[in-house]
Order: sequence, then C-alpha cells, then structure tokens
Amino acid sequence: MAEAKKDEQHEPGLDDISLDELAEGAEDFMSDPLTEDSELETLRAERDDFRDRFMRALADAENSRKRGERDRREAEQYGGSKLARDMLPVYDNLNRALEAATEEQKAAAAALIEGVELTMRELLNVFEKHGIHRVKPEVGEKFDPQVHQAMFEAPVPGTKAGDIIQVMAEGFLLHERLLRPAQVGVSSTPAS
Repeated sequence: MAEAKKDEQHEPGLDDISLDELAEGAEDFMSDPLTEDSELETLRAERDDFRDRFMRALADAENSRKRGERDRREAEQYGGSKLARDMLPVYDNLNRALEAATEEQKAAAAALIEGVELTMRELLNVFEKHGIHRVKPEVGEKFDPQVHQAMFEAPVPGTKAGDIIQVMAEGFLLHERLLRPAQVGVSSTPAS
C-alpha cells in the first residue's frame, strides 16, 4: 500500500525520459545557432547591466563615505557654533566694562578690574582653543562686506568712501566661517 501511494505521488521527470529523447533534444538545442547567439547576447546584456549597477553602487558607497566624513568634520568644527555665538555678548560686556572704567575707578577698584581682565583673557583663551578668532578692524581700513557689517555711513573729511571710520563691535570667525561680522561705521565721502 505504501508503494502504491509512492507511485501515485511520482511526477514525471528526467528518469522518465529515455536517453535517446534527451540526446535528440540536446542536438536540436545545440544545432540552433540563433538560439545560442541570442542567448549569448542576452547574457552579455545582463552582465553589462550588472556591471553598471555594481559600479554605480560602488560610487554611491564612496560618495556616502566622503559625505559622512565631511559631515563628521563639520560637526566637530562647527557643532559648538550656537554656544559660541551665545558667548559673544559675554565678551562684549566684559570689554565694555573695561572700557567704561575711568582711571580713578581703576585705581580705587584695582582688584575688581584685574579680575575682569583675567576673566576676559580666559574667555579669549577658550575661544582660541576652540578655533574662534576675533575680527578686529581698525579705523582707516577698507570696508570688507565678507567680515564687516556697516551700521551707518557718514561723510568724514579726509577719508575715502568705503573706509572704516568707527568700530562699534568686533567680529568673530569660527575656523573660517563668520560667526558674527564686525559692526562698523563707514565713510560715504565721495571721491574728489
């Protein structure tokens, strides 16, 4: 009974084809050059397609690696830019405090002034350590819109148009990116 079930489940396959029939089918297949050429062309086209896909995937992987490296480098260099920008008013206030003190006040509160100066130096050291550099224009320099922000224009005798006539606030760079432009007044004296 088990053998009867086995015969019922048996499907025809290679065992049921005679060797003569198999040889005859192989000869027909091998003798048809059109089938062989078209199949070869199909395989070549597939190979070329796979090669093209592989090269594109390789290029995409390399571009992703480079992009990731660039993003990592930028995050490392510029990741703290928001904190740095938030610290600039602290620098400005310390600078204003030192500039506002008169000679009598400096003599009367020497220890306090020295503490403010030390705090200012420490802040500048931390800035330098993290790649933050001051943009400190001088009166008479040429206005550079890449690093300066014109707050006003005024005709000043003895100057040329575009010369800096007053510095209101220093600017800062974070590595090579502008963190804050220097705020300046610019001469509008026409050329004579």
